[in-house]
Amino acid sequence: MPSGAAPPKPAPGSMLNSATFDFPIIFETVAGAWVENVVRGDPALEPSFIAAARRLVERGAVAISSTCGFSIRHQPAVAKSTNVPVVMSSLLLLPALLRQLPASAKIAVLTYDSTHVAEDLLGVDDPAERARIVIGGIEGGKFWHDELKRPPPPIDVAAIEKDVAACTERLCIAHPDIAIILFECAAFPLVSPAIRRITKLPVYDITDLCRLTMASIAW
Repeated sequence: MPSGAAPPKPAPGSMLNSATFDFPIIFETVAGAWVENVVRGDPALEPSFIAAARRLVERGAVAISSTCGFSIRHQPAVAKSTNVPVVMSSLLLLPALLRQLPASAKIAVLTYDSTHVAEDLLGVDDPAERARIVIGGIEGGKFWHDELKRPPPPIDVAAIEKDVAACTERLCIAHPDIAIILFECAAFPLVSPAIRRITKLPVYDITDLCRLTMASIAW
């Protein structure tokens, strides 16, 4: 971005676009956090996540989330360090979503990078329940490559839709019993309406969890 240039306005549906929600939003940056080390899981980032969460509370935040689903690794530490509800990742919804469905149905988890979705991130210990979860990622696609750049270029919504739609199609062909789609990546809400139209399936993302959380709070 040229020196002095205004940053591009976040796309509609973005976690960073104030029009996405019907409540005010404020932001803090986690020092040292880039897509690469957050997705990979760098434990050295945890103090920075805690510090950013505390700054948000000091500024009046009544709930805290993040712009990367892999931040669920820091959910316990951030929740312990603040006195407000903390929902770092849409993956927190997974155990509840499984219970919306019959035992024969599956949930597809679509992620930025499936190679880094460790079992402990899913929060599902029962082997029978775990067998109902199928995981697919867009690693290697244009958006995946763009996000690894420093700084990343403006978000290409069309590229996200193309990659997510292709991944969804692969999963649904391989697993025709998929009944719900859960987006891990906090950029995927940009294409949630499109994927709902394409698949005719319920699609959940981090913005849904944020709205649920804020609906329970007086602010």
